[in-house]
Amino acid sequence: MSERKPYPSDLSDERWALIEPVITAWKAAHPSVSGHQGSYEMREIINAILYQGRTGCQWDFLPHDLPPRSAVYYYFAAWRKDGTDKTIHDLLRWQTREKHRRLADPSLVVLDTQSIHAAAGVPSDTTGGDAAKKVPGRKRGLAVDVLGLVIAVVVLAASAHDNTAGIALLDRVAAATPPGSVRTALVDQGFKNAVVTHGATHGIDVKVVERNPADRGFVPQPKRWVVEQTYGTLALHRRLVRDYEHHPSSSESRVYWAMTDVMARRLTGTSHPPWRPT
Repeated sequence: MSERKPYPSDLSDERWALIEPVITAWKAAHPSVSGHQGSYEMREIINAILYQGRTGCQWDFLPHDLPPRSAVYYYFAAWRKDGTDKTIHDLLRWQTREKHRRLADPSLVVLDTQSIHAAAGVPSDTTGGDAAKKVPGRKRGLAVDVLGLVIAVVVLAASAHDNTAGIALLDRVAAATPPGSVRTALVDQGFKNAVVTHGATHGIDVKVVERNPADRGFVPQPKRWVVEQTYGTLALHRRLVRDYEHHPSSSESRVYWAMTDVMARRLTGTSHPPWRPT
């Protein structure tokens, strides 16, 4: 890596070692027609992706000592398209679960959605208004395990019903895990019978966790609270506080990169940089 003053979001040697084998294999499988190896180190490309995810800066505002937007976006889009971002994420998720003495794949997942505002310039045909929450933008749906690790993510227009997000999440959970591994999914009352019925087609028992009528204000629900914690963790990455992405698939990729950063830090015992100086 070229000599420069490091940013707090930069990969340490230990975290890069977790990711480097996948990137090296990808580079070997995608040689340049001219045989050119590229002008920028892959570690610096990922540092730029993590920097943007953490700070929320626009593409044109990437610092000059990081690779230019043309190079960074090329790899971001290529890895989004062929699923390399998710491959890296899933490998770290399996390692994180095994570190906690759990099987690589979960038996229980928790589903939830979050409506977020879309930035100016986001295509109107991929956004909508969440009438219940009065949020114009997009709806982010997550399926997480009991550790709060992401199993699947889907991004839709905010006008989409939770059922639509829930069905899409169940499909992705089934595709991302071995048949029969996930047996139970917990959802809140925003999800209806359509999700329960669809879960049965994948052999997943969808259980609606009802709120206690006596509760006032926000009361964490047993087991379901982990998905709220994950949303809070993602909010530390400013690129995810609002949806800035042209393509919903880019929004999904941002979640995978943010969680890759989180899991790499957990695996190496590296703390996340605070918002304010201590």
